[in-house]
Amino acid sequence: MAASTHEEIRVGDVAVRFVLEGERSAGSVAVFEFYVPAGAQVAAAHSHDGYEETIYGLEGVLTWTLEGTPIDVAPGEALCIPRGIVHRFDNIGEVDARALAIVTPGILGPGYFRDVAAILDAAGGPPDFAAVGAVMLRHGLTPAS
Repeated sequence: MAASTHEEIRVGDVAVRFVLEGERSAGSVAVFEFYVPAGAQVAAAHSHDGYEETIYGLEGVLTWTLEGTPIDVAPGEALCIPRGIVHRFDNIGEVDARALAIVTPGILGPGYFRDVAAILDAAGGPPDFAAVGAVMLRHGLTPAS
């Protein structure tokens, strides 16, 4: 069995590709690579109570904001986001960025990204934030208020 779907999921400007889905690791871990173009402000602030997320920088620099504090993650650097911590990220630099996300336990999967992408693709304008929030809650993410 292949560990990776190799499917690229486009969520707005961000591209996500799972390297290891939780169902392939008996739920212990999920790993996905994501690409964020320069200048992109992408992730809605959120938290998750069911898992930790560790980010490992591969290319460029992503600025993560945890509980209001910005933290840059460059290639070779890692950031652990504990359960319940409100966070978001942006690529405020002039270089495209790529990072690896490790989710433990592996309960976040490609379905979340596909569902959000479908809402964004259908919007044709500003997204339906209530619908995005409902998808987030369904997949274990809590939108920040």
